[in-house]
Amino acid sequence: MENSDDLVLLDSPGSPFGMRARLALAAKGLKFRTELEDLTQSKSSLLLKVNPVHKKIPVLIHNGKPICESLIIVEYIDEAWKDGCRPLLPSDPYERANAKFWADFIDKKVSPASDKLWEIEGEQQAAKKEFIEGIKMLEGELNSKPYFGGESLSFLDIAFLPCYYWFHAFENFGKFSIEAECPKLVAWGKRCMEEEFVHTSLPHPHKIYDLAVEYKNKMGI
Repeated sequence: MENSDDLVLLDSPGSPFGMRARLALAAKGLKFRTELEDLTQSKSSLLLKVNPVHKKIPVLIHNGKPICESLIIVEYIDEAWKDGCRPLLPSDPYERANAKFWADFIDKKVSPASDKLWEIEGEQQAAKKEFIEGIKMLEGELNSKPYFGGESLSFLDIAFLPCYYWFHAFENFGKFSIEAECPKLVAWGKRCMEEEFVHTSLPHPHKIYDLAVEYKNKMGI
Protein backbone atom coordinates (compact mmCIF):
# COMPACT_ATOMS: atom_id res chain seq x y z
CA MET A 1 0.00 0.00 0.00
CA GLU A 2 1.35 3.44 -0.95
CA ASN A 3 1.20 5.87 1.94
CA SER A 4 2.09 9.56 1.92
CA ASP A 5 2.26 9.67 5.71
CA ASP A 6 5.60 10.14 7.46
CA LEU A 7 6.09 7.08 9.65
CA VAL A 8 9.10 6.58 11.91
CA LEU A 9 9.49 3.63 14.28
CA LEU A 10 11.84 3.82 17.25
CA ASP A 11 12.88 0.23 17.70
CA SER A 12 15.61 -2.27 18.58
CA PRO A 13 16.31 -5.40 16.49
CA GLY A 14 15.58 -8.02 19.15
CA SER A 15 12.75 -6.24 20.96
CA PRO A 16 9.60 -8.39 20.97
CA PHE A 17 7.53 -5.25 21.53
CA GLY A 18 9.12 -3.50 18.59
CA MET A 19 8.46 -6.62 16.52
CA ARG A 20 4.73 -6.17 17.09
CA ALA A 21 4.82 -2.71 15.55
CA ARG A 22 6.92 -3.96 12.63
CA LEU A 23 4.45 -6.78 11.96
CA ALA A 24 1.42 -4.50 12.07
CA LEU A 25 3.02 -2.00 9.69
CA ALA A 26 4.05 -4.79 7.33
CA ALA A 27 0.61 -6.44 7.48
CA LYS A 28 -0.87 -3.15 6.27
CA GLY A 29 1.82 -2.76 3.60
CA LEU A 30 3.01 0.56 5.05
CA LYS A 31 6.41 2.09 4.37
CA PHE A 32 8.28 3.48 7.37
CA ARG A 33 11.71 4.53 8.56
CA THR A 34 13.42 2.95 11.54
CA GLU A 35 15.44 4.75 14.22
CA LEU A 36 17.34 2.10 16.16
CA GLU A 37 17.92 2.39 19.89
CA ASP A 38 20.86 0.59 21.53
CA LEU A 39 19.31 -0.81 24.69
CA THR A 40 22.73 -1.24 26.30
CA GLN A 41 23.49 2.49 26.05
CA SER A 42 21.92 5.72 27.28
CA LYS A 43 18.52 6.52 25.82
CA SER A 44 18.57 8.85 22.83
CA SER A 45 17.32 12.42 23.05
CA LEU A 46 14.66 11.54 20.48
CA LEU A 47 13.30 8.68 22.59
CA LEU A 48 13.22 10.86 25.72
CA LYS A 49 11.40 13.56 23.74
CA VAL A 50 8.70 11.36 22.21
CA ASN A 51 8.18 9.01 25.19
CA PRO A 52 9.01 11.07 28.29
CA VAL A 53 6.70 8.99 30.51
CA HIS A 54 8.02 5.43 30.07
CA LYS A 55 11.18 6.22 28.08
CA LYS A 56 10.85 2.90 26.26
CA ILE A 57 10.60 1.56 22.74
CA PRO A 58 8.69 1.07 20.56
CA VAL A 59 7.39 4.47 19.62
CA LEU A 60 5.62 5.08 16.32
CA ILE A 61 5.85 8.68 15.13
CA HIS A 62 3.06 9.40 12.65
CA ASN A 63 3.37 12.79 10.96
CA GLY A 64 5.25 14.08 13.99
CA LYS A 65 2.85 12.65 16.59
CA PRO A 66 4.16 9.85 18.85
CA ILE A 67 2.18 6.73 19.77
CA CYS A 68 3.65 4.60 22.57
CA GLU A 69 3.19 1.06 23.90
CA SER A 70 3.23 -1.86 21.46
CA LEU A 71 -0.38 -3.06 21.67
CA ILE A 72 -1.67 0.50 21.47
CA ILE A 73 0.52 1.01 18.40
CA VAL A 74 -0.89 -2.13 16.73
CA GLU A 75 -4.45 -1.02 17.43
CA TYR A 76 -3.68 2.51 16.20
CA ILE A 77 -2.26 1.16 12.94
CA ASP A 78 -5.36 -0.97 12.45
CA GLU A 79 -7.69 1.98 13.00
CA ALA A 80 -5.67 4.52 11.01
CA TRP A 81 -5.34 2.33 7.89
CA LYS A 82 -8.57 0.51 7.15
CA ASP A 83 -9.37 1.12 3.48
CA GLY A 84 -7.87 -1.53 1.23
CA CYS A 85 -5.93 -3.13 4.10
CA ARG A 86 -6.33 -6.40 5.95
CA PRO A 87 -8.09 -5.88 9.28
CA LEU A 88 -6.13 -6.85 12.39
CA LEU A 89 -8.76 -6.65 15.14
CA PRO A 90 -12.09 -8.50 14.78
CA SER A 91 -15.17 -6.45 13.91
CA ASP A 92 -17.34 -8.39 16.36
CA PRO A 93 -17.27 -6.61 19.78
CA TYR A 94 -16.97 -9.85 21.78
CA GLU A 95 -14.21 -11.29 19.60
CA ARG A 96 -12.43 -7.94 19.74
CA ALA A 97 -12.60 -7.88 23.55
CA ASN A 98 -11.41 -11.49 23.72
CA ALA A 99 -8.39 -10.79 21.52
CA LYS A 100 -7.46 -7.81 23.72
CA PHE A 101 -7.90 -9.92 26.87
CA TRP A 102 -5.40 -12.52 25.67
CA ALA A 103 -2.95 -9.89 24.44
CA ASP A 104 -3.07 -8.36 27.92
CA PHE A 105 -2.54 -11.86 29.37
CA ILE A 106 0.63 -12.20 27.29
CA ASP A 107 2.01 -8.92 28.62
CA LYS A 108 1.08 -9.54 32.25
CA LYS A 109 1.73 -13.28 32.61
CA VAL A 110 3.82 -14.69 29.78
CA SER A 111 6.31 -11.90 29.09
CA PRO A 112 7.46 -11.45 32.73
CA ALA A 113 8.14 -15.19 33.01
CA SER A 114 9.97 -15.27 29.67
CA ASP A 115 12.20 -12.37 30.74
CA LYS A 116 13.31 -14.34 33.80
CA LEU A 117 14.17 -17.31 31.58
CA TRP A 118 17.07 -15.52 29.97
CA GLU A 119 17.82 -12.38 31.99
CA ILE A 120 17.98 -13.59 35.60
CA GLU A 121 20.36 -16.36 36.60
CA GLY A 122 19.05 -18.78 39.23
CA GLU A 123 15.37 -18.21 38.46
CA GLN A 124 15.08 -20.39 35.36
CA GLN A 125 13.27 -23.31 37.01
CA ALA A 126 10.47 -21.22 38.53
CA ALA A 127 10.28 -19.05 35.43
CA LYS A 128 10.12 -22.12 33.17
CA LYS A 129 7.13 -23.49 35.10
CA GLU A 130 5.32 -20.15 35.00
CA PHE A 131 6.11 -19.66 31.31
CA ILE A 132 4.90 -23.13 30.30
CA GLU A 133 1.69 -22.69 32.28
CA GLY A 134 1.04 -19.43 30.46
CA ILE A 135 1.69 -20.66 26.94
CA LYS A 136 -0.37 -23.80 27.58
CA MET A 137 -3.31 -21.52 28.33
CA LEU A 138 -2.66 -19.74 25.06
CA GLU A 139 -2.52 -23.08 23.27
CA GLY A 140 -5.92 -23.85 24.74
CA GLU A 141 -7.25 -20.58 23.35
CA LEU A 142 -5.78 -21.43 19.93
CA ASN A 143 -7.38 -24.88 20.13
CA SER A 144 -7.66 -26.33 16.62
CA LYS A 145 -7.82 -23.00 14.76
CA PRO A 146 -5.06 -22.23 12.25
CA TYR A 147 -4.69 -18.75 13.76
CA PHE A 148 -5.90 -17.21 17.00
CA GLY A 149 -8.51 -15.14 15.16
CA GLY A 150 -9.66 -18.02 12.96
CA GLU A 151 -8.71 -18.41 9.33
CA SER A 152 -6.32 -15.48 8.94
CA LEU A 153 -3.43 -14.00 10.89
CA SER A 154 -4.59 -11.03 12.97
CA PHE A 155 -4.18 -8.98 16.16
CA LEU A 156 -3.56 -11.72 18.73
CA ASP A 157 -1.18 -13.56 16.40
CA ILE A 158 0.81 -10.34 16.04
CA ALA A 159 0.76 -9.87 19.82
CA PHE A 160 2.27 -13.33 20.44
CA LEU A 161 4.42 -13.97 17.36
CA PRO A 162 7.46 -12.06 18.70
CA CYS A 163 7.44 -14.34 21.74
CA TYR A 164 7.39 -17.34 19.39
CA TYR A 165 10.43 -15.93 17.59
CA TRP A 166 12.17 -15.91 20.97
CA PHE A 167 11.35 -19.60 21.66
CA HIS A 168 14.76 -20.75 20.38
CA ALA A 169 16.51 -18.42 22.82
CA PHE A 170 14.26 -19.44 25.72
CA GLU A 171 14.95 -23.12 25.02
CA ASN A 172 18.70 -22.54 24.97
CA PHE A 173 18.76 -20.53 28.17
CA GLY A 174 16.19 -22.67 30.00
CA LYS A 175 17.30 -26.07 28.69
CA PHE A 176 13.87 -27.38 27.72
CA SER A 177 11.73 -28.10 24.65
CA ILE A 178 8.71 -25.90 24.04
CA GLU A 179 7.51 -28.17 21.22
CA ALA A 180 7.36 -31.09 23.65
CA GLU A 181 5.10 -29.02 25.91
CA CYS A 182 3.00 -27.14 23.33
CA PRO A 183 3.15 -28.82 19.90
CA LYS A 184 0.05 -27.02 18.56
CA LEU A 185 1.53 -23.64 19.46
CA VAL A 186 4.81 -24.44 17.71
CA ALA A 187 2.89 -25.62 14.62
CA TRP A 188 0.97 -22.32 14.71
CA GLY A 189 4.25 -20.37 14.82
CA LYS A 190 5.66 -22.26 11.86
CA ARG A 191 2.45 -21.57 9.94
CA CYS A 192 2.74 -17.85 10.69
CA MET A 193 6.37 -17.81 9.53
CA GLU A 194 5.19 -18.88 6.07
CA GLU A 195 3.49 -15.48 5.65
CA GLU A 196 5.82 -13.28 3.59
CA PHE A 197 5.22 -10.13 5.64
CA VAL A 198 6.15 -12.07 8.80
CA HIS A 199 9.45 -13.64 7.77
CA THR A 200 10.59 -10.48 5.98
CA SER A 201 9.88 -8.28 9.03
CA LEU A 202 11.56 -10.23 11.82
CA PRO A 203 15.08 -11.56 12.42
CA HIS A 204 15.62 -15.31 12.33
CA PRO A 205 15.14 -16.98 15.76
CA HIS A 206 18.84 -17.94 15.78
CA LYS A 207 19.75 -14.28 15.26
CA ILE A 208 17.53 -13.36 18.20
CA TYR A 209 19.45 -15.82 20.37
CA ASP A 210 22.72 -14.21 19.26
CA LEU A 211 21.33 -10.76 20.10
CA ALA A 212 20.27 -11.99 23.55
CA VAL A 213 23.74 -13.41 24.25
CA GLU A 214 25.33 -10.15 23.09
CA TYR A 215 23.00 -8.14 25.33
CA LYS A 216 23.76 -10.30 28.36
CA ASN A 217 27.50 -9.98 27.77
CA LYS A 218 27.32 -6.19 27.41
CA MET A 219 25.14 -5.82 30.50
CA GLY A 220 27.15 -8.32 32.55
CA ILE A 221 24.18 -10.57 33.33
